[in-house]
Amino acid sequence: MKIHPLITTTEALADICGRLSKADFVTVDTEFMRENTYWPELCLVQIADDKEAAAIDPLAPGIDLKPLLDLLVDNEDVLKIFHAGGQDVEIIYNLTGKTPHPIFDTQIAMMAISQSEQIGYSNLVESWLGLTIDKGARFTDWGRRPLTERQIEYAIGDVTHLSKIFPRMLKRLIKTGRGAWLDIEMEKLADPANYRSDPATVWQKIRAPSRNPAVLGRLKAVAAWREAEAMDKNIPRGRIMRDETLADVASHPPRDQSDLAKVRGLSSGWKDNDIGRRLMQCLADAKPMTEAEMPPRAPRGAPLGKEGALVADLLKLLLKIRSREIDIAARLLARSDDLEALAAGQRRNLAILEGWRFEQFGRDALELVEGKLAFAVVKGKLKMAHIDAIGGNGDSAAPDEDAVLVNADAEEIEGDGRDWGDDDTDASAANA
Repeated sequence: MKIHPLITTTEALADICGRLSKADFVTVDTEFMRENTYWPELCLVQIADDKEAAAIDPLAPGIDLKPLLDLLVDNEDVLKIFHAGGQDVEIIYNLTGKTPHPIFDTQIAMMAISQSEQIGYSNLVESWLGLTIDKGARFTDWGRRPLTERQIEYAIGDVTHLSKIFPRMLKRLIKTGRGAWLDIEMEKLADPANYRSDPATVWQKIRAPSRNPAVLGRLKAVAAWREAEAMDKNIPRGRIMRDETLADVASHPPRDQSDLAKVRGLSSGWKDNDIGRRLMQCLADAKPMTEAEMPPRAPRGAPLGKEGALVADLLKLLLKIRSREIDIAARLLARSDDLEALAAGQRRNLAILEGWRFEQFGRDALELVEGKLAFAVVKGKLKMAHIDAIGGNGDSAAPDEDAVLVNADAEEIEGDGRDWGDDDTDASAANA
């Protein structure tokens, strides 16, 4: 693979992007700094196909990133490969108002062909290529110039290794027939709605101090005001005001600006400075939240009850068994919220009851909660069985002595079952 010198001119960038625009795929990574800013500062972009790779310096004087950005967001013929690419996609969205598409994330893909839920890049490279990555430049200051050869070599490695891993991963997905399982997950990653900064909705991420409409109205108003201040100053929102302080101000608004000096988390300067005056004006203008704006009321306590919680535990055990059996990350197969909803009786709008998830897990999960499926530990093995098959037409092997199968209705059923695990599966059951 040809490794180009650091690209610092628009001409060199347009040249390589012209060639990459004809590739089947490109691997992409970014280096950025965001500790002291609201908007992440893009410091380096790395890109490769299976023939060439380069690092691009977006801070180089006079460089125009348009050839690169056009390739990433407007060229639908080239697949863009990332690893754990959420923040990379966010940066590209901030620059263009669009997201890379079509897109493929190797961290997400690993969930469909292994039990790894959030595999790191170093472990990915080691597992596929047998290489150990030098992490010495991992926490470098990417905004400082000039970049060293070691920094550039480290950064380019992020895309050159990925360009070797992706074709192998693709073959595995094709062989297992699981490529379609990832389509929805990849579209979620590319959804622009995930990356929009909307001051009007940020209050939803703050723990509401109460359901009082006036309090929630102030919470929404102050959160939007803080977001706008942080955007304008390009500093992290927490530097303006922390969430806990914001919620306190919304619950107990100061009577006048001088009282801001008494608010925990605000400096005494707020009592007579401009930002303090803007906050007081925001509070004065805030309106109580309307009925239509009110957030849905959260259920009190455990909605399942004791028996339902036990059924949910059985479903989680079933999920562990099934994910190990088909070698898939449990997190991709089912969410805990869906399992609890199923145990509570919900049958609509659950991902596990649709598409491939239903075929691989949901059907058995549904039969378990409906008392049609049972399981037990027999001689160190976890066995599953349909209730109507136990002691039935003779197709099943003779039941083991002292074997007891339990279904979700807490019935004990004598008989034999399907072997869904290894000799050590009972340990997983005990720890579930």
